[in-house]
Formats: sequence, C-alpha cells, structure tokens
Amino acid sequence: MNKILLVIQREYLTRIQKKSFWIASLLGPILMTAIYAVPIWLATQDKEVKRIEILDESGLFQTTDLVDKEVEFKLVNKPVSDLKGSFSKEGYTAFVHLPKDLLTHSEDIKIYSEKNLSLPLKSSIERVIEKKVRAILMKDAGIASEVYEKTQIEVSSETITVSEKGDETSSSSGGAMILAGVMGMLLYITLLLYGSQVMNGVIEEKSSRIIEVIISSIKPYQLMLGKILGVGMVGLTQFLLWIVLTIGLSQVASTFYAASPVKQKVEQIKKVDPKVAKKMDDASPMAEVTKVIESTNIPLVVGGFLFYFLFGYLLYSSLFAAIGSAVESTAEAQQFTFIVMLPIILAFIMAQFTMQDPDSTMAFWASMIPFTSPINMMVRLPYGVPMWELATSMTLLVLGFLGCSWVSARIYRVGILMYGKKITVKEMAKWLFYKG
Repeated sequence: MNKILLVIQREYLTRIQKKSFWIASLLGPILMTAIYAVPIWLATQDKEVKRIEILDESGLFQTTDLVDKEVEFKLVNKPVSDLKGSFSKEGYTAFVHLPKDLLTHSEDIKIYSEKNLSLPLKSSIERVIEKKVRAILMKDAGIASEVYEKTQIEVSSETITVSEKGDETSSSSGGAMILAGVMGMLLYITLLLYGSQVMNGVIEEKSSRIIEVIISSIKPYQLMLGKILGVGMVGLTQFLLWIVLTIGLSQVASTFYAASPVKQKVEQIKKVDPKVAKKMDDASPMAEVTKVIESTNIPLVVGGFLFYFLFGYLLYSSLFAAIGSAVESTAEAQQFTFIVMLPIILAFIMAQFTMQDPDSTMAFWASMIPFTSPINMMVRLPYGVPMWELATSMTLLVLGFLGCSWVSARIYRVGILMYGKKITVKEMAKWLFYKG
C-alpha cells in the first residue's frame, strides 16, 4: 500500500508543479466567464443606428408608421437612380422601393444597399412593412386591428413535479436539459483528457526506459493503479480550482452587469409592466436552472456525479494505461486509442438522444452499459431516475471497472517490458493468458 501511495504522490506532485497545469486551471474559468461576460459588455456599448430611406410609390405610409427601436426610417421622394448613387453621401445603409400596387404585389418590394444586409436588419424592415399592410387589409375587410391583436395569445405553462407523498415542486424541462447537458459534457471531456494523460505518462516512462528501474521495486499492477489514482487526484484538484475561480469571477461579472445601462433598462421595464417582468424572469436561463435545482435531489446528483466521474475515469484510464504499455510512442498508440475512444464518443452521441427522451429504451440501456453509463446516467439524473435503476447502473459500472482493470493489468505487466516489436490486438490478447 505504501508503494502505491508513493506512486500517487509522485504522479500528483509532478503534474501540479508544471506551469501548464496552472495555466489551464486559470484560463479555464476566465474563458468560461468571458463566454457570457463579453456579450453583456458588448451589449452595454452604444450601437450605431441604421438609417433606412423609404421610397413609397403606393402612398400608404406615413412617418408615424415607420417606427422601430433599432432602425431609423425616413420617407423620401427621389428617383431610384439618385438613391442608388447616394449611399455614402447621404449616410443611409439602404433604401426600400415600395411599388404602387403594394397590397396585391408585396413580392415586388426591393431593398437596395451597397453590401449585404444582416438578417436582423432585413427582418426589422419587413416587420414594419408587414404591420402597416396587415392593418390596411384588415380595415378593408371590416376587421378592427384591436380584434386581431387580442387573438395573438402566447401559451405559457408551468411544469410541476409531484412526489409520492403528494408534495408539489415547480420544475423546468429547459433547466433540466441545461443541467444534464453541462454534466454530460464535463464527464465527456474529463474521461478523454485525464485518460489520455495516463496513457501519455506510461508511454513517456517506457520510452525513456525508466520503467525498468521502477518495476524492480514495485509490482506492475501497483504501478498502474498508483498512476491512475495520481492523475485522477490532479483532475479533482483542477475541478476544485475551476469551481472556486468560476464562482469568484462570476460574482465580479455580475457586479459589473448590475451597474450596466442594460441591467438598469431591464429593471425599469420590469417596474412599468409586472407581466413583462414575470416573462423576462421566467425566460432567464438562471431561472430555469434555479427551478430544476429546487425540484432535484441535489445531494443525489452531486454524489452521482462524483461516483460516475471516479469509476468512469478508473475504467477508461485502466484501458488507456494498457495501451500506453503496449506501444513505444504516441504515434503508434493512435491505432489502439480509437478503440477506447469509440465508446466515449458513442456515449456522448447517445446522450443527445437521452436528453430528448430520458425514459426511452435506448436511454435506459445507455445508462446501464458500463462504457456508456457515466455520461448517460448523469444526463438522466436531473429528470428523475428510479433508485433500482441507479443502483443497478452503479453496480454494473463497478463490475465493469474490475473486469477492465484485470484485463489492463494482464496487458500492462507484459507490455511495459516489450520493446522493438510492433504490437497487434491479437498479440495483446495472448498476453491475457500468460502465467505469472
């Protein structure tokens, strides 16, 4: 046991003392914070108002009809040829030519500009024109515009989870999907990242022949286990740093956002119209996550995440260690690496369908098979999973790890001392039955 602890200590200290570890640990939270902080900062900056000139040959539009919060419209009465050559001189982005028979031939509307218009700008122009044309057509049909507006009803529902005791808790399908997606993505990245680190570490020691010295004082299985656990502790340390730094940076970003003009404008809107305020709060991603957190057994989710991270990592890292022991370079390892990576990639692909239907037959089996269960069961947990399914999945994962570690240990003990020979899958299979 002491020898395993020494290997764990060596692997852990060697990696956390590297500059690359601290750079990745610091840059990760900064990049995550920047993903939502930068768009908010950009939104607080002054936007250039787009100017659009309207040549209305139909005579239906007045200045009061051309109102938009992001676009400045202006009615003009100039020949089309003059307007085409005056973009830069007059300072307008585009001009719109409305035909005389606009009500019957709306497809003849032309928008002229020096360069391609953005889709939001094009939509803003079309939205203003559509509103006016619709009002005229309804008036001609004897329908008041107020009647039409009243028929435009937005259906909004609230999902409520009911426990066996009859307790009701507000939940969120969108929030559950967000939480499930985040946890599935984290497990996908960590399994690939830290598993490959174990493989690269084994290859490095083998190619430098230092492995021959280490094996003289420790059993191969102990070395493999110590290396896997050491790298796993590095991963947990990095996770903790990311969590602490992300929370800290998020608080700083939230402080700046609270003082921004955008936030102040939003709060003003909420005070004026309580209904709009409720819609904005309900539409907030954080509100969605808050709802699902309130309706989810958080200790179970956190405990499940730690369990599936640990045993999923142990399962795949043992396989990566076996590959590293059988080859002499990372280039040579590529032919075997894909075999191990394939179940991880498959698990991630299956997780996309699991999020859509967490109770489907595919989702059930994906959360039971040890090679796919770490990602898929964590995707299912926020939606609610029967305890017997969770217990079965955990048991199968532990058994899967024990089986994979046995196979990997048999390959590892032979592979680390094998040099100058190109290894095949058939050759590795023979190593399983070597005595000793």
